[in-house]
Amino acid sequence: MSATLPTDVQMQFLRPRQLEAALRKFPVVYVPLGCIEWHGQHLPLGTDALKSHGILTRCASESGGVVFPPVYFPHAWYVAGTADFRADEEPWKLPMMTSLFSRIKLLGARVIIGVSGHNIPQQITLINRALEPATADGTIAGIGLWEFSLAAGDECASDHAAKWETSDMMHLYPGCVDLTQLGTGPLAPDMNPPDGIGGLDPRLHASARVGERKSHLAAESIGRKARELLASLPPEHRAFRLPAVSPEHWWMV
Repeated sequence: MSATLPTDVQMQFLRPRQLEAALRKFPVVYVPLGCIEWHGQHLPLGTDALKSHGILTRCASESGGVVFPPVYFPHAWYVAGTADFRADEEPWKLPMMTSLFSRIKLLGARVIIGVSGHNIPQQITLINRALEPATADGTIAGIGLWEFSLAAGDECASDHAAKWETSDMMHLYPGCVDLTQLGTGPLAPDMNPPDGIGGLDPRLHASARVGERKSHLAAESIGRKARELLASLPPEHRAFRLPAVSPEHWWMV
């Protein structure tokens, strides 16, 4: 169902020695996040994390590091039928993310970049708050981003199930997109039912070419940020920290 995304930078596909070699070369772990939510009739429910995962896979393939599998949250911030985005009140999310980042630190990563495809400020706040305990001692660096944050512009942006997210998926997971599900009539504006789409009509404006260009720009900018964060650490903390990826030194994230 996906485009040909390289598996040699995706953590779930790596054997221990492959993971160790990748992190010795560039000790960065990218974590894609998103929600299971409505993305029109034409896109999969997991679009948010899928697009981030695809872009991060390209980033790791080009710049180094490894990509954690997509992390999904229930959509707790949007109150249906309103424009009210509220602070997350579900107390399990912050400790869960804090634990994940702490375990990635124990794996030996020196930089952790959490990238949310669910483009609301609350997810970035959650990522950065969850990173604080891991980064507090100054031995690793981390940041929370949207997938397009560092390359935002005319060729790299986002929306909800419209031009940009549809283009992302047409490039990264073309088998998951079915524009015929939208029919031929006018779409309801401003994310209103029955379409729930916010942005330019994807039937007219989305394409795999647009998604490929965005993916390139986003991946390049995230890779550049990873190098900057690694270089910001004291020299003694820029290298992979475990003696080996083996049972006596490390077991699981």
